[in-house]
Amino acid sequence: MSLCQSSTRSLLNGLLVPCLLASVPATRAGGDALDDWPQWRGPLGTGVAPRGHPPVKWSENNNIRWKVALPGKGHSTPIVRDDRIVLTTAIPYGAALKPRVPSRPGAHDNFATTHRHEYVVRAVNRKSGKVLWQRTVHKDLPHEAGHVTASLASASPATDGQRVFAFFGSRGLYCLDVDGKLLWKKEFGEMHTKHGHGEGSSPVLHDDTLVVNWDHEEQSFIVALDKRTGKQLWRVARAEDTSWSTPIIVEHAGKPQVIVPGTNRLRGYDLRTGAVVWECGGLSSNIVASPVAANGVVFAGSSYDTRALLAIRLDGARGDITGSKQVIWSRRRGCPYVPSPLLYGDSLYTLQHYQGLISRLDIKTGDDQGGPYRLEAIDNVYASPVAAAGRVYVTSRDGVTQVMSHGDPVPKMLAVNRLDDRVNASAAIAGRELFLRGERYLYCITEK
Repeated sequence: MSLCQSSTRSLLNGLLVPCLLASVPATRAGGDALDDWPQWRGPLGTGVAPRGHPPVKWSENNNIRWKVALPGKGHSTPIVRDDRIVLTTAIPYGAALKPRVPSRPGAHDNFATTHRHEYVVRAVNRKSGKVLWQRTVHKDLPHEAGHVTASLASASPATDGQRVFAFFGSRGLYCLDVDGKLLWKKEFGEMHTKHGHGEGSSPVLHDDTLVVNWDHEEQSFIVALDKRTGKQLWRVARAEDTSWSTPIIVEHAGKPQVIVPGTNRLRGYDLRTGAVVWECGGLSSNIVASPVAANGVVFAGSSYDTRALLAIRLDGARGDITGSKQVIWSRRRGCPYVPSPLLYGDSLYTLQHYQGLISRLDIKTGDDQGGPYRLEAIDNVYASPVAAAGRVYVTSRDGVTQVMSHGDPVPKMLAVNRLDDRVNASAAIAGRELFLRGERYLYCITEK
């Protein structure tokens, strides 16, 4: 079914489910974290800004408060907390070197390594876009430059309002205070990714615990750290190859679990000990999309060599639950690859692979709520969809954002917005502002 200008849309159906998944950061400087975008996929880990009300329409000449040039390259989502925005980037420096392309098995479509890089954390003022501080945390010659569409700063930072956690994979994990002072750092070695395509999983924060997933072509692992000191709390080996998915942390029956998808198994770990609580097979290789969860159910999908989307009931999930009644539904259509699913109310939205075809599913049954719908203004999509104020925002790699409404059996398109930039990073929504990070600029989009 085509989503053309005359069609209508029912996208954000029902009220936001109050007991959604991953923890909101436990401490806050001057306000409530639900007003901000403090981590990958927002304050709830679902792609939803529950108190957001960004504009529907914009262009280079309309509803742009500011637009600031960015140094280097990064595809990490900006985070928003209080009066500032924090993002990461990798900036080449020095003379060009003899080009070097990684020789990983199956390597293709990769950048050649030609320059040393500095890995930078930058904070800008939310009202003006003015740089508040910029900290170079590491310098090196990257051993893998990644896929031609990737960046060396693709992991999104996280914050608890007092500290910023910036992860550059092979270049380390860094904890800074909100003024850019380095508090501690941690290095885990060199990551060697499938096909040499680069790194991208983001750190996830729950109360005083920070979790990093390290899936690559050698010994994979997941590790939990004390956010205040960087001290390792536990580290568990994983029988997995490369993934780019960011874990989520779910409170269930009073106990937090770390949910991590993988080629071999989707697993739930006890956050306190690292012990595997449950595991389930059925996903594909090359896991990119992050899972989401609500009401004690986890939704995880992939779409590389095979298509799969699973709904896992956490209540009673113990041991290997593959093919058991804990899998309340599964499907092999409308499965995500690069963009992560959006969970809003009783609907789950997935982009097919990374194309402009969106499905809206009933989270209880996995059935289509109409559709799937062709987004005629959208082509290739790497950014994950976001939602606020009863609207869904989908941004393509060529800088087009299609805004859609909810409430009708058939979807309605509200606007098609174009910017003069390439966009691979997912949007961040805070209050009445939407922040889009392009290849060249960071945009603050809000009604004037």
